Amino acid sequence: MEDKNNKQTKGDVVSNDKYKEESWVYSGIVKDHFFNPRNILLDSDALYEADGIGVAGSPACGDMMTVWIKINPETKKIKECKWRTFGCASAIASTSMMSVMVTENGGMDIKEAINLKPQQILERLGGLPDRKFHCSVLGHIALRESINDYLKKNGSAKK
Repeated sequence: MEDKNNKQTKGDVVSNDKYKEESWVYSGIVKDHFFNPRNILLDSDALYEADGIGVAGSPACGDMMTVWIKINPETKKIKECKWRTFGCASAIASTSMMSVMVTENGGMDIKEAINLKPQQILERLGGLPDRKFHCSVLGHIALRESINDYLKKNGSAKK
């Protein structure tokens, strides 16, 4: 397909000879998590009873994330991780993948989850363009904030 500015387009890939080195494409995993986000909180957050809540990002820059978690009190594992993200496809897919990672296989222990790195999320996504790396960082920061909120409420916050 060709648009009026003589750019070749196909899906989310844009090619223009002048900016060819800036062209990029999302992995199939990123596209799947963008179009089919997992664990997103669509209901009113006022009705969701979370054990911990974390917020990361800035409305001024456009990417803003909130993460709500529920913890199994016996195992200290994350049994639910809900989220809402205002941002680009990379931000949405990264937060969706992070929520899967911390809840799969019976849930991730909060000690492990608080140390989750953006690189681990990127690896599971099959990568992101370099200029979108900051999107994967926000998800793990909001997760860390939600865990710290839980720990604070239970008298053992991690600095």
